[in-house]
Amino acid sequence: MDGIIVVNKPSGCTSHDIVSKIRKSLKLKKVGHTGTLDPLATGVLPILLGNATKLSKYLINHDKEYVATIKLGVKTDTGDIEGSIIDEQKVPLFTEEQIIEALNSFVGKQKQMPPMYSAIKVNGKKLYEYARNGEKIEVATRDIEIYNISFLQYIDNKIKFKVSCSKGTYIRSLCEDIAQKLNTVGTMENLERTQVRNI
Repeated sequence: MDGIIVVNKPSGCTSHDIVSKIRKSLKLKKVGHTGTLDPLATGVLPILLGNATKLSKYLINHDKEYVATIKLGVKTDTGDIEGSIIDEQKVPLFTEEQIIEALNSFVGKQKQMPPMYSAIKVNGKKLYEYARNGEKIEVATRDIEIYNISFLQYIDNKIKFKVSCSKGTYIRSLCEDIAQKLNTVGTMENLERTQVRNI
C-alpha cells in the first residue's frame, strides 16, 4: 500500500506512537510522518505509506499553520505547560490593542532560539538529552519566517492566536518571545496544527 493519509493527532501521544499504530494496523513496514508534533500538540499529522515515504524530504519543508494558546505569568523549563515552573510573574493589565501590536511585531523573517527541550542535534546528541542531564551547551539561532499572525482571544491571562510560519519554527519559543515582548513571562498551554501547506 502506497499513499498519504492525514491524521488528526490527539494530545497525549507522540508522532512516533501514531506511526507505530498505523504500521501495526496496516501491517506495513514503511510508514513515516512529515513533521513531529509534541505529545501536548494536536492536529494535522501527514502519514506516508509504502513508497510514499520517499516524499518525506519534500513535504517536511512545507509551511505550517497553528492555533496556539499562551499562558502568561508562568515560565517552564520545556516552554510548555507540561514542564516544571522556573519563573512566575504578575501579569500586567493589557488591552487587546497592545496584544495585537505585540503579535504583529513578529511578522517577517527573523532569528529564533529553539527550545532546549527539542530534538535538534548538536554534536550528534539531541538538545533534550543535554537538558535532561542538566548540561549547558551553546545553541545557534535558526532562520524562520512568520507570514501571518492573528489575535483570536484574551481571557484569564491567556492569549489565543493563529500563526502561519515557515518550517523550523518552534511555537513554544514564539510563545515565550511574545510574552517577553509584553514584559512578562509565558508558556505554551495548547497547540493545534491546522494546516500543512501543499499536501
